[in-house]
Amino acid sequence: GGAIKYVTKRLSADPEFRVRANYGSYDQADLILSASMPLTEGFRVGASAARLSRGGFGTNLTTGKENYNKDIWAFRGTLEMEPTDRIFIRMTGDHTLDKSESRGGHRLITSLRSLAPVLDDVYDTRGGLDSPEQKVKGGGMALHVDVGLTDALKLRSIGAYRADTSKTPIDFDALPTVSLDVPGIYRNNQLSQELQLLYEGDRLNGVAGVYFLDAEAITLFDARLYDLGALIGFPGFTASTESTIDTKTWAVFGDFTFDISAQFSVSAGGRYTNDKRKGRVLRRSWYFGGSPTFGGSPPYNVGTQLGGPTSNFTGKRTDTAFTPRISLSFKPTPDHHLYASWSKGFKGGGFDPRGQSNQAPDLDGDGIRGDADPQDVYEYMTFEPEKVTSFEIGYKASLFDRRISTGIALFNADYKDMQIPASQACVVGGIPNFCGVTSNAGKARIRGIEWEGNARLFGDPGGAQRLNFGWSLGYLDGKFKEFMSLVAYEENGTPIPLPGRLVNLADHYSIQNTPKWTASGTLSYLAEIAGGDLSLSSTLSYRSDSQQFEWPTPGIDQKAFSLWDASAVYTLPGGRYSIGLHGKNLTDKQYKLAGYNYLWQNPWNGQFILLNGQPGYSPASNLGQEGILSAFYGNPRQVFVSLSAKF
Repeated sequence: GGAIKYVTKRLSADPEFRVRANYGSYDQADLILSASMPLTEGFRVGASAARLSRGGFGTNLTTGKENYNKDIWAFRGTLEMEPTDRIFIRMTGDHTLDKSESRGGHRLITSLRSLAPVLDDVYDTRGGLDSPEQKVKGGGMALHVDVGLTDALKLRSIGAYRADTSKTPIDFDALPTVSLDVPGIYRNNQLSQELQLLYEGDRLNGVAGVYFLDAEAITLFDARLYDLGALIGFPGFTASTESTIDTKTWAVFGDFTFDISAQFSVSAGGRYTNDKRKGRVLRRSWYFGGSPTFGGSPPYNVGTQLGGPTSNFTGKRTDTAFTPRISLSFKPTPDHHLYASWSKGFKGGGFDPRGQSNQAPDLDGDGIRGDADPQDVYEYMTFEPEKVTSFEIGYKASLFDRRISTGIALFNADYKDMQIPASQACVVGGIPNFCGVTSNAGKARIRGIEWEGNARLFGDPGGAQRLNFGWSLGYLDGKFKEFMSLVAYEENGTPIPLPGRLVNLADHYSIQNTPKWTASGTLSYLAEIAGGDLSLSSTLSYRSDSQQFEWPTPGIDQKAFSLWDASAVYTLPGGRYSIGLHGKNLTDKQYKLAGYNYLWQNPWNGQFILLNGQPGYSPASNLGQEGILSAFYGNPRQVFVSLSAKF
């Protein structure tokens, strides 16, 4: 876990113009422009635009379209006003349009029915779904106002509105056949407002404020299971989902630091959060085509509804929490800093927008399950708030006349009801289907160490020649301590009827995407040549084994790997122009970023059940008659040149 903080710098008081262009492997062609200008005293305007494009790393062999390509336009405009020396106003607007083709996965197994072999190139795919046209667009506006009430007191307002729409065809089976094709539309909008009162005194400084968020998330998708439908007598069988999740959150907060002395300071703060969610999930089954939203797919058109809704759920919940924080800081000298902090965190509960209400097991033990028991339905469709208590100690220092700067941190985070989103095969009305289930792992722990630094091996700051080495090293120990789950197998692997029994799988599951070791080292050299500056840099990064899901998944889980990047940039005399040569993943390492798995799998050991030497499928446990086990990969080797200018 972690966070990256972006701080928008103010526009320059002088006219500025910057341009950067990149061209390289796979027809990469990027152009980034930015400009700003003062119109009058205290009134500035700025704008930026980017065009990012690249050919695909592979090809969709069915549609002929590129796979893993890039086609992005982005724009941003800014107005800044300072009517007095105590008032600052910034208004921004931005828009992004991404028309990159949908990414198709690489099948890791021979298809179970059509016997299509595994492709040689991991960036090629065969998915036939081509509707709706892949398109992601989003943008928003923001207003930031600072008002200096006194020399020590400032009032700040941060308001924003954002909206986005994603239209995407997801071909899970990655085959021309419609074994599991999912056209989807996702829409989000949110309005937020924050008011802060900031105080900066001689020994006390801090902030207090209020925050409000009103958000809506809409999910629309069809799960097309045409080859299954043909087998069971319902041609063009489709399961559709329409859901809306509304969120209204408000919070009050405060955080202050008091300098006890020149060396000691203490910080304390807290936040009270009120989080309200409303979820509406409607699921229906169709045959002879899909839902009216997506209009079916050849050879079928808009389908005929098969019975009534299979899920028609509406739920509301309100979660509240007070999350405090306290930290101590000690600076024995200006070059040494020791600190310790303790805090609590909170993430509100909610409803899975892909949930299937009639899958609810008998959670209250009254002998009634499914839609017949509203209490079981509510408990099955909802997930509880996630809470964490964390502790961190650290040390930061500048050593040997500031030739070495380094920092080390030790941390421990104990989670309660960690939220685990997942999707799985299920049976609805006797027909295999798709179900989303977000569950809570009762207890989990993540602890570790992070060490980073930079060493100036030779040269002085600002000198004609400098050689630096920067490094980072991280160790993570992530572990579930309690993970109660409904499983369909006894410990000895003997199948039992769904929904199975509630079992603690903590010893069998691992926290996803959490490698034990990560490391990187960067060697950089700067020298003055012919009146300009030459900068050389080389970075080697390492990531140990990690799992894509909580349970082990052979084929998708990624073994340890390393990546090597390098660059050379020459800045001409005067500093206005530069030219660079850059390389990414120079060893052309193949590594997996994500994957899909809907095969018959033993939850105790993660192994696939084999039928005739192939990963097997069961109508009750497998989604898609072709068998789905596919992966998505990181970028291959790329080399590109860059040209930059600034005025």
